[in-house]
Amino acid sequence: MATDPRNPTDSYLSFWREYHMCTLTTPRPDGTPHVVAVGVTYDPGNGVARVITNRHSRKVANVLAAGDGGARVAVCQVDKGRWATLEGVARVRTEAETVADAVARYADRYGRTPAPNPDRVVIEIALTRAMGRA
Repeated sequence: MATDPRNPTDSYLSFWREYHMCTLTTPRPDGTPHVVAVGVTYDPGNGVARVITNRHSRKVANVLAAGDGGARVAVCQVDKGRWATLEGVARVRTEAETVADAVARYADRYGRTPAPNPDRVVIEIALTRAMGRA
């Protein structure tokens, strides 16, 4: 079922606030999907989802390979019969304040602050679609 990514239902938003590992799907340069487990935070007020990661990861390379327009990606989480997917255009953000904000959001959702990492970046997804059954 489709939902507005900037105005989700209460149950959809609540599901995204629970502790669940997610998947991120990015396109490889050859067009095939690259799917990895990640932690995701969802910010409907700004229409954004965020993934913190290492700048040297394959997922970052895939987003960068898409060029200045960004990469079309999806993040998804599943819990028994409940599921939720967010789609949008991803860009890599490196600004210290953006990374710190994403780390704080991650800590809030997942209950732990990741160890410091000077190579940490954020894959920021400008959301265009949301769907699921939460």
